[in-house]
Amino acid sequence: MFAVTRKFRRDYDRIFREDPAAANTFLLLAELADGKGDVKFKTSCPSLDIYQLMTARFDDPLAYQLPGGPKR
Repeated sequence: MFAVTRKFRRDYDRIFREDPAAANTFLLLAELADGKGDVKFKTSCPSLDIYQLMTARFDDPLAYQLPGGPKR
């Protein structure tokens, strides 16, 4: 199971300030990764898979997704 660490939150916050969709893609891939950090897709079009997973996982892919809200 994926646990948010302080380093992950810092990286997510930095990316979120520049591009919220990229930060949420980063979060999604972290959640999908196995223990070694690998993400495997069964289709030949991972970008389509990521798009479908983003729309299924997040109500608003541009909203801040970590608990507690953004740190200032």
